[in-house]
Amino acid sequence: MGPVTYNMPQSTDSHSVAKGGGEDVKTFATAALLTFSAGMLVLIGTLLIGGFGTFLGIVAAVLGVVWWRSVNEKVFPRTLPNSSMITLAVATGVLGLLVVFLI
Repeated sequence: MGPVTYNMPQSTDSHSVAKGGGEDVKTFATAALLTFSAGMLVLIGTLLIGGFGTFLGIVAAVLGVVWWRSVNEKVFPRTLPNSSMITLAVATGVLGLLVVFLI
């Protein structure tokens, strides 16, 4: 009897490797900006209202991530359009300025 060979199914979409390191950097930046902006939403709610504002900030952060997923099909897509990255960076900047003015 000869050697046994196994044919493994090839997946093309679910675990494809991003082209180049730039996409990985954008994915990392997306994770960092989403986490940072979610924390700022909680902080803004706490500064404005107090304990209930913290709850509202958490709800706003969850809804923001749900919205991000609906726009980009995944929370952390392999290929992220530049326009989405710019929008996230601007929104994070605006939230940062709001926190600075509230403190």
